[in-house]
Amino acid sequence: MLRFQPICYHNTLGPHEPVLRIPNGETVITTTIDAHGMDQHGNVVGSRPNPLTGPFYVEDAAPGDTLAVRFDHLAPNRDTGFTYTPVAPNVVEPGFVPELPPRQRVLWRLDRERQTATLAEPTPGLAALSLPLTPLLGCFGVAPAGGQAISTMTSGEHGGNMDYRGFVAGVTVYLPVFVPGALFALGDGHAMQGDGEIVGTGIETSFEVQFTVRVLKGKTIGWPRGEDADYIFTVGNARPLDQAVQHATTEMLRWLIADYGLNLAEAGTLLGQCVVYDLGNIYDPAYTMICKLPKRVLAAIARP
Repeated sequence: MLRFQPICYHNTLGPHEPVLRIPNGETVITTTIDAHGMDQHGNVVGSRPNPLTGPFYVEDAAPGDTLAVRFDHLAPNRDTGFTYTPVAPNVVEPGFVPELPPRQRVLWRLDRERQTATLAEPTPGLAALSLPLTPLLGCFGVAPAGGQAISTMTSGEHGGNMDYRGFVAGVTVYLPVFVPGALFALGDGHAMQGDGEIVGTGIETSFEVQFTVRVLKGKTIGWPRGEDADYIFTVGNARPLDQAVQHATTEMLRWLIADYGLNLAEAGTLLGQCVVYDLGNIYDPAYTMICKLPKRVLAAIARP
């Protein structure tokens, strides 16, 4: 197990000098700062948007492989976070947009012992509001292909700012590898968040993180994938939203054919009755859609 204390952060996923080399199969304990660069002590040590810890060079990872990352532990490491209000103009009817109030920052108190979030200055209508913490990572990924450095505001085949509320502790994510060492980075911790990140934030805060890496040699995927105790899922990142659906659904079909021995008609039959779609991000330049299948359904399929 390796411990890493970051001293610099990046606002792009790309060909940056790695901060640490990680053996295949190794576990790393580290920290992240919030989306505006504030650390656990309240000091601004990075610049917005979404400064990431890393990148980490994973030994044995090469283009054409898949990097598996298990999020072993994700938790806020300070007692405050922030969000914004109101909802984004693109999630309401155009005629309703003029009624939206001005954008304002909202401070939250995080009770890490009780695992709850409450408003620091509650308005009368929300005075009794107390929400359970469900910590997740909003942004992580690998270096993209072609020497690109892509902003942590957006997302693509390499991962990025997907803001899916399912990226919690216990989940394993799978990312396509485009460069030697994969160059994995992570950050943008949310103490909790609703689907879509429709106000442009979750409850943004700094995190303590533990993750474990594993290289799947010779396994090539097109888009990020993941699994938890109950589902396998695929991720599509694009705009408009229907294109994100297309990427996620196509990647799931490819997974069912390659790993579960189904033909295209069988995979379509299964998806038609059992698929679950979750909305990741519908705020940032690229939207995120998740295509899920229950593991209880897959358990009935005989693999080749």
